[in-house]
Amino acid sequence: MDYRLRFLNATHNTMKKIITSSALAVGLALCLPFALAKEKKHEEESISKSDVPAAVQTAADTEAKGGKIVRWEKEGANYEVVIEKNGKEWGVKIDATGKVLSKHDESKEKGENEKNEKH
Repeated sequence: MDYRLRFLNATHNTMKKIITSSALAVGLALCLPFALAKEKKHEEESISKSDVPAAVQTAADTEAKGGKIVRWEKEGANYEVVIEKNGKEWGVKIDATGKVLSKHDESKEKGENEKNEKH
């Protein structure tokens, strides 16, 4: 009788481990594509001015007053224009309708990218 109890207990513990491992593996498998998709969202694609909608170009020209447009990038559904102004490069994110979403110091972004590439 003692033998049967030990056997059932060992089988029960083994099944717990198998179920826990399986649940963990399924959870990771389901979450991984979302993590990769989030990382891909920030990928930038260099484009030419002719690929940029007129509303975005108009907004960029307004932002670039006193400076010059260095390059255009496509980030998902949005556009980013890099403007050289007062000796600094500024990134301006604009949606397809021409609404300015954000502005940032492009040199800081370059510094972060260089740090990430080194590590």
